[in-house]
Amino acid sequence: MITAMELTVVGCSGSVSGPDSPASCYLIRAPYEQGVYALLLDLGPGAFGALYNYIDPAEISAIGFSHLHPDHCLDLCSFYIAARYSPTAPWPQQIVYGPAGTAARIGRAYEVLQADGVAEPGSVLADHFQFRDWGSRQEVGPFILTTARVRHPVDAYAIRVEETRAASASMVFSGDTGPCDALVDLAKGADLLLAEASYLDGPDNPPMHLTGRQAAEAASRADVGALVLTHIPPWHDRDQVRSEASPHFAGPIALALPGASWSIGNQLRT
Repeated sequence: MITAMELTVVGCSGSVSGPDSPASCYLIRAPYEQGVYALLLDLGPGAFGALYNYIDPAEISAIGFSHLHPDHCLDLCSFYIAARYSPTAPWPQQIVYGPAGTAARIGRAYEVLQADGVAEPGSVLADHFQFRDWGSRQEVGPFILTTARVRHPVDAYAIRVEETRAASASMVFSGDTGPCDALVDLAKGADLLLAEASYLDGPDNPPMHLTGRQAAEAASRADVGALVLTHIPPWHDRDQVRSEASPHFAGPIALALPGASWSIGNQLRT
């Protein structure tokens, strides 16, 4: 039973789906009215099927995309297929937050030429969801979502999630970003920072992702309660990423793994 704001990792593999994890997808739930509100942040390849391990996807209330690279958003196509054709279809229209152009981007991904050479229109997918551009602040069910543009080659956002009934419950998802003050400012005082750590330390890393050390430095500057390292690609060793992070953040550091969950509030529990 969900009694407090809770984060569950659905997928955490970086850049591509991995041998033991889908690509990026995080489920955040909290009590709301007489039930539970379920927010998804990102929905990368493989994540939709894995979602059934944790929740009936028809119960998802809203979805937010940090950015529109395929490893963060393309399983919305799979979500739509189930919402339209599964035995429990049609599902309610979910709200989808994302950068400007999200509906067109996912619509193009869904389109394919039929046998007669005519494309199955992406508009059928776009019409199912209620697409909304990210604002600097939005109330979504029991949550306040605050966003900040971060350092990445495309329009990309870090997202702060706070539970409205308990202002002390807060987490920040970095999305994909290089080192930047915007992430630190957004994460100030959060209970948990879920930060990407795509690179190992090295001199030639382009400034579009973080290393474990850089994620830990951001967590330390922001004075967060705990750090969870995610978006580690399958060609890197997770434990090495955590080892590189450990000297640079005094609080608890965990690795995102599918099925891992944290209850977020006055006391942070794994």
